[in-house]
Amino acid sequence: MTAPDPAAADGPAPSPASELSVRDRALLALERRSWAGPGAKERAIREELGISPVRYYQLLNALIGDERALREDPVTVNRLRRVRDARRGRR
Repeated sequence: MTAPDPAAADGPAPSPASELSVRDRALLALERRSWAGPGAKERAIREELGISPVRYYQLLNALIGDERALREDPVTVNRLRRVRDARRGRR
């Protein structure tokens, strides 16, 4: 008799479609960091991701609505959702 597999109790392994892309993980990783000055984050967006800050924020806003992102990095995603909701409340 074999012992039950603890991983099997959590359900099936996630499929590739349920995982975030490399780009999405990079967006979250960049957003987790703290920034020394006002232009440092924008510079890092351009240099590390190769996209404009405007495109970065478009992608990030779409990403924080994705449940896969919430599973990947709940602290960052929940913080960003709170900021977004607070801004919406002021409009």
